Amino acid sequence: MTWDYVFIQVANGAVIGIIYALIAVGVTLIFSILKIVNFAHGDLYMLGGYCAYYVITLLGVPPLGAMFVSMAVIFALAIILERLLLTPLYDDATERKDEYGLIVTFGLAFFLRNVAVMVFGPFPLKPPSFIPGVQRLGGLVITNDRLFAGGVGIVLIGALLWFMHRTIWGQALDAVSQSRESAAIVGINARRFNSVAFGIGAALAAAAGALIAPIFSLAPDMGVLPNIHAFVIVILGGMGSVGGSILAGLLLGEAENLFTAFFPDPTRALAYTNAFGLLVLMVVLVFRPQGLFGRRHLRME
Repeated sequence: MTWDYVFIQVANGAVIGIIYALIAVGVTLIFSILKIVNFAHGDLYMLGGYCAYYVITLLGVPPLGAMFVSMAVIFALAIILERLLLTPLYDDATERKDEYGLIVTFGLAFFLRNVAVMVFGPFPLKPPSFIPGVQRLGGLVITNDRLFAGGVGIVLIGALLWFMHRTIWGQALDAVSQSRESAAIVGINARRFNSVAFGIGAALAAAAGALIAPIFSLAPDMGVLPNIHAFVIVILGGMGSVGGSILAGLLLGEAENLFTAFFPDPTRALAYTNAFGLLVLMVVLVFRPQGLFGRRHLRME
């Protein structure tokens, strides 16, 4: 076992962790504002990857441009879905809003997945690379697509943090997440920001799908495992904490990758990877039941 091998695994784990974090911060943002867990988030990630693929192959747009087009398309689609399916959450006549949000997003996930099978087909598709080739540093070899995905993921997460902390709209989102009634008193339209939050979360998932597609290819069920990982990360980082989701995403990506690389039986390592992620979650929750940076959130009433 050489140090080069260790560095390769750490680098690969960091890239996967950044993609995990990019998906999870969207889940966190939606939970913070709408107070629901979006079970369709992984399927919006899947649609983002397919959207970028067809923008590249049918319109000839470069992969990076296709990623931004995909983000815009999924942002608009998410707002439409939120307006069509989730507006009963904001009606006082609706009881058991948590259960309503869970059932609707769970059903939406199955619907989008099955529509993807019918429209895109069941066979894997792979878009062209963002930057073909590999980088070599001594014995360390990593593909340009992984480096690109990690770099763009960091930029997008940084842009989200800047938006949340440095813009009026970001501060309004934070105000709605803390108290809808107080936000309404100062003139913030909570319903509008519900749509904005849902759209931004979906756009980040779409970016993750577009970034990961040249590395692992596309399939209609590609969002299932990332969706599970995102929920693990959100709980691990603390429900509602964007910073916690970023840190937890990196932690989970590194932990799973190093576990797979150093597990004594390589033939079983991949099968145990997801279980190892849950083990990390359980260990952390024993000492920090609220997660790494958890804060109290109220149900939508």
